[in-house]
Amino acid sequence: MATTNSNAPRGLIPYRHFDGSYYNGSGNIYSIPTSIATNLFIGDPVDIVSGSNDGSGIPSIKIGVVGSPILGVIVGIADGGDPVTAVTRDLPIYHPASTLQYVFVCDDPTVLYMVQDDGSAQATASTLWAGKNANLVAGTGSTITGYSGWQMASSTVAVTNTLDVKIMRPLPQPDNAVSGTANTNQNAKWLVKLNNYRYANLIAGI
Repeated sequence: MATTNSNAPRGLIPYRHFDGSYYNGSGNIYSIPTSIATNLFIGDPVDIVSGSNDGSGIPSIKIGVVGSPILGVIVGIADGGDPVTAVTRDLPIYHPASTLQYVFVCDDPTVLYMVQDDGSAQATASTLWAGKNANLVAGTGSTITGYSGWQMASSTVAVTNTLDVKIMRPLPQPDNAVSGTANTNQNAKWLVKLNNYRYANLIAGI
């Protein structure tokens, strides 16, 4: 299974908007209650915790679940216990488990994200993936870099309309190789948009 791509997952990283305009780093504030007993990282997909807000009504979030609606992606970590932060350079790099904290989430459905495919067995050549859908696969984040370990599951690429993300195109950079032959040039980087989106039309409330 030859590949020329680096294997460096970072979760889902905002790249630009669907119309080609630049992503400016913005996000909405959400709370993470102490009941969430997992570390959360930059690039992790997240969803709303049903019936859980902080004392000011700020919605609570948890790590996303493959095959379930996704609210958005963590793009920043605020200091624990305070949803107002003025100096972003001093922010923590990841959210430690069972800690009250606030995070910034990119929950804009027009954003395209960069994500790495996981190199699992491909049913079709990656040059044919644009326009198809795929599920994500969880991975272990890094407490050193603060980045997520989530990736796109290559083996799930299909036309199924309920999958997590829609593949728009390969990431347009010289060191990102895709192939006309299945199971070569794996771990490519892709631009995707959320397909199973929490705030989409016809999605039930939570």
